[in-house]
Amino acid sequence: MTGDQRASLGVLLVLAISQWASPALRAAETPKRPNIVVVFIDDMGWGDLSCFGNTQAQTPHIDRLAAEGIRFSQFYVNSPICSPSRCALTTGQYPQRWRISSYLAHRQENERRGVAQWLDLRAPVLARYLQVSGYATGHFGKWHLGGQRDVGEAPLITEYGFDESLTNFEGLGPRLLGLCDAHDGKPIRRHALGSDKLGRGPVIWRDRALLTEGYVEAAVKFVEQAQEKSRPFFINVWPDDVHSPFFPPQAKRGDGSKRQLYHGVLETMDRQLAVLLDRIRQSPELRDNTLVLLCSDNGHEPGAGSGGPFRGAKTTLYEGGIRSPLIVWGPGLLAEGKAGTRNDTSVFAAFDLAPSLLSITGVQTPADAKFDGEDLAAVVLGASTASRNEPIFWRRPPDRKSWPRMLSGVYPDLAVRDGEWKLLCEYDGSQPELYRLADDPGEAKNLASMYPDVVARLTSAVVAWHKAMPADHGPELGRQVLSQPK
Repeated sequence: MTGDQRASLGVLLVLAISQWASPALRAAETPKRPNIVVVFIDDMGWGDLSCFGNTQAQTPHIDRLAAEGIRFSQFYVNSPICSPSRCALTTGQYPQRWRISSYLAHRQENERRGVAQWLDLRAPVLARYLQVSGYATGHFGKWHLGGQRDVGEAPLITEYGFDESLTNFEGLGPRLLGLCDAHDGKPIRRHALGSDKLGRGPVIWRDRALLTEGYVEAAVKFVEQAQEKSRPFFINVWPDDVHSPFFPPQAKRGDGSKRQLYHGVLETMDRQLAVLLDRIRQSPELRDNTLVLLCSDNGHEPGAGSGGPFRGAKTTLYEGGIRSPLIVWGPGLLAEGKAGTRNDTSVFAAFDLAPSLLSITGVQTPADAKFDGEDLAAVVLGASTASRNEPIFWRRPPDRKSWPRMLSGVYPDLAVRDGEWKLLCEYDGSQPELYRLADDPGEAKNLASMYPDVVARLTSAVVAWHKAMPADHGPELGRQVLSQPK
């Protein structure tokens, strides 16, 4: 793509977004409230960033974020798969409450698995609370909470409390759709999964290797507009990277193997995110009053990324599927002396971020929010190494009792983390696996037979939680998997 073509595309992006924006970016009454940027990377394993131990690929710009901020090593997401993980971060609640327990797909497939077609507009949404309080709010990147495949009547992203949005093929409104170029002389194919036929917003086709660049361009423009009007801002920057299919630039293809292509996408994304990160860092006004949080929505795709020392991968409830790297950066907001440190103590999860960020921004939590997450603002800002008071519970995606295309075997239905203990079991509490994570982070030694009292307590708790959540079709689909000939 030539420089002129990129410039023209940038103009198209701005026009497409502005045409679909709600009346936004009004003058702020309280300009000193902190700005918030949430970078939610897609399918990145715990061990994929070089600042979390990857020696095969380098992410220098995110590493710099970590060197100036805090790394959290015991942070979790609330599902090992995309849509429910995003739902928890968005709402501060268990995603099962909104019948989003697996990735949202075609209408018939959603019905088969017993999941919703989109996130209910009645759900508590962090962006909406911030918008009402005067924040400029924008979503740039993957959504995957409605408006995908053949579900074209889902709410627009802006209906959830965002002034502006630019998304991919798994959301509605203005969107960037990918052109997949393998640089092998074969025709470039389009990656849209039906989104190009849904309408509900302008569509711009762009080289898949440049999608993150497009979201960052839009986010930077939004930040500059908010800054001009002295408005505090909250933005999601949710790249489609590093999810498959992997189409990095030609110079980043390596030997063409799956892992090399993945690393090419990872390194390219790091460079593209740097444009936004540097824009904030280089402005004293923004640098001293902006909090950036960066993490992944779930574990890595097998054969591509890495869970570091942890067992399991995307779709499983082992640590490699649900533990995420988290970096928090904010030179003017973090506790003194915390820059460049690592918190290996605090145990918390993505649904804790919504109440924590409301606290940090000084926005009172609405009485009807009823978050499952807890206010851990002091932890996020480095003033405390506390953990959640309540356990964290998980339920597997209903369609992921097994994943033969990627993984061998069958996997537990439920999991709970409580203090030093992690327990996994079936829906009825049978077949317990108990691990003391401080001694066994790789979940290699099942201690269930040695600690029956702990097993009884945790199985009772996780089964009760499971029964209290709206049901999906996981039990039925699991029985089908187990009945298949071996």
